[in-house]
Amino acid sequence: MLKNLLELMAFALAFLLIAAALANAEPSGKLVIFHAGSLSVPFAEMEKAFEAKYPKVDILREAGGSTKMARMISEEGKPADIMASADYVVIDKNLIPKFASWNVRFASNQLVLCYTDKSKFADEINADNWYEILQRKGVAWGHSDPNLDPCGYRALMVLQLAEIFYNIPGLNAQLLANRPEKNVLPKAAELISLLQSGSMDYAWEYLSVAVQHNLKYITLDDHINLGNYKMTPIYKQAKVTVSGKKPGTTIDRIGKSITYGITMLDNAANKEAAEAFLAYLFDKEGGLKVLESMGQPPFIPVRVPSQDMLHKLPVSLQSQAAVQQ
Repeated sequence: MLKNLLELMAFALAFLLIAAALANAEPSGKLVIFHAGSLSVPFAEMEKAFEAKYPKVDILREAGGSTKMARMISEEGKPADIMASADYVVIDKNLIPKFASWNVRFASNQLVLCYTDKSKFADEINADNWYEILQRKGVAWGHSDPNLDPCGYRALMVLQLAEIFYNIPGLNAQLLANRPEKNVLPKAAELISLLQSGSMDYAWEYLSVAVQHNLKYITLDDHINLGNYKMTPIYKQAKVTVSGKKPGTTIDRIGKSITYGITMLDNAANKEAAEAFLAYLFDKEGGLKVLESMGQPPFIPVRVPSQDMLHKLPVSLQSQAAVQQ
């Protein structure tokens, strides 16, 4: 009897030691993150900081247009642990509920018109005449593909809103008439190299991207730039039709303020490391501070739209998020 009791106690002690070891285990292994191209610079900085804190983790990032990245998961079956989108709606429409269960809104941004000293009329352009200069003969300007990248359909929304704000009927069509299809590129990031080489004069980018790449830029009125959540009723006047999930289908994107979203995939191979990274990202002294330093205003705390979604987050992350529509 005593022998059995001692064996039981030994077993219980061993179990507790193993449980304690697991609780204190450091995240390790590969962590695959798909993210919007506009997050490349801040996420590179976060990768360094996170891997310094957790040296056993190797972050593997892949950047591109948010819609394209989401479709790589949902349509091509590419494995990923985390997906971060420049438009939180991309996660809602492409990944929830089949591939992910929740979506955290963590940052905002605004659209700006970028250029360099090499750009035609660089010494003349300003917030009052930008739409006149983009119509001039010989001026090359562009944006990313609206079917692949939220920055692309947001650029088109800006043009529609400009027509309304400046009360110039036909302005949108006149602007697009001076933008050849070859100037619509898959990724907004590709426009940067064309600007820097002088192959393109102007390109629509996020403010954070302009700041991070030391580009010159024109800021627009809040009625146009998609950066002020209070202006969402005005932004709703813009609508861009893009390709849907299945070939031959379409989706209407309705204008709204820019909000970034992030999720952990339900079948994430490295949930432990993914949760640790998200905890770092959601920390106001961690990833949110990195975003703020790079011209991308974070939400402090990060947001979820409902109590139900809050409860779907991993328990370790729930205290870092707040419910806000």
